Amino acid sequence: MTGTVLLFDLFGVIARHQSTEGKDRIVRTAGIPAPDFWDAYWTLRPPYDRGQVNGPGYWRRVARTLGTHFDDHLIERLVAADIASWSGVDDTMVDLIEELAAQDRRIALLSNIPEELAGHYEAHHAWLERFEVCALSCHTGRAKPDPEAYRWCQRALRVPPDRVLFVDDRQDNIGAAEAVGMRGHLFTAAAGLREHLAQSDAE
Repeated sequence: MTGTVLLFDLFGVIARHQSTEGKDRIVRTAGIPAPDFWDAYWTLRPPYDRGQVNGPGYWRRVARTLGTHFDDHLIERLVAADIASWSGVDDTMVDLIEELAAQDRRIALLSNIPEELAGHYEAHHAWLERFEVCALSCHTGRAKPDPEAYRWCQRALRVPPDRVLFVDDRQDNIGAAEAVGMRGHLFTAAAGLREHLAQSDAE
């Protein structure tokens, strides 16, 4: 559809979710049994994603919740292991982003991402510069599926919500985007997205 802005999620679409190897490294570094560790990791993640706490502050909260203590050296290792676990990217999707940018398509990014991980991506991935708007939750203070995360993007893009196609691999995030008037595409693979975009462009 002509004039549509493509708003992409990062993890699970362009970047990969945590690898098993990466997750195992974090657990080994923390020295905490996996089930308890991951409960604390995810329960305390939202304020970290929203930039309300930095990496050391987040890991101290995790330690307190688990009834233990992480010293400064261990926290540095945990931050590094966490970044490494989220650092894989899908080259086929990076190629698609480059193609869309070369075609002068309006593209934007909306990601739940903490400060240190955002810094890593900004330092290592030049393709982030292809996005007209990069709504990183640690910078905007708004994280999916909060409706304000989507409205923030819509305001920054200066288009009506129905001119935005949001691409994410999670149905709850798609539903939240559609609730504020955006259109959604549930991502499974680059080929499926290419097909959807070709069909939309033909309308």
